[in-house]
Amino acid sequence: MAYYSLLLVLVLALCHSSAHGAAPAPSHNPTQVTTTPIPPPNVANEFLQSHNQARAAVGVGPLKWSEMLANATSRIVRYQRNKMGCQFANLSDSKYGGNQLWSSGMAVTPRMAVDNWVQEKNYYNHNGNSCAPNHSCGVYTQVVWRKSLELGCAQATCVKEQASLTICYYDPPGNTIGESPY
Repeated sequence: MAYYSLLLVLVLALCHSSAHGAAPAPSHNPTQVTTTPIPPPNVANEFLQSHNQARAAVGVGPLKWSEMLANATSRIVRYQRNKMGCQFANLSDSKYGGNQLWSSGMAVTPRMAVDNWVQEKNYYNHNGNSCAPNHSCGVYTQVVWRKSLELGCAQATCVKEQASLTICYYDPPGNTIGESPY
């Protein structure tokens, strides 16, 4: 009972401080517009930095974070977690390029997911725009696809299945047949 009383006091204190403790907004000139970009959250930065490091290694420009793509991937991973037991999502009907990683038994950071995709670089032959026999290179080529400009990613942890699912969307999509990624 004491726990609930303490929790109630904490909630009331937070509500009170947010309603009354805020400083008044500074006055501003309505015709003056500032366009300072809001930096992405830490998880988004980790996805972005990992992707852009792989892209820089092959001379491709950086991706920019897209909240719209991040929200779309968030909806998918939540659906997969809540309704599909954390299985791979069907991304084939999406208008975006997509990568996903399923992992069991351990937490996966954004960097770990991207590093996993980038490992396919070991099998990719840029001169022939081909992949070594019995290997896949599509998730790597999507990471470094020159024409992709925006990125949005999300992750879900599935406690019951002891698994996690990571999905990233890219806009415009990559892996156009017959084109080289860079």
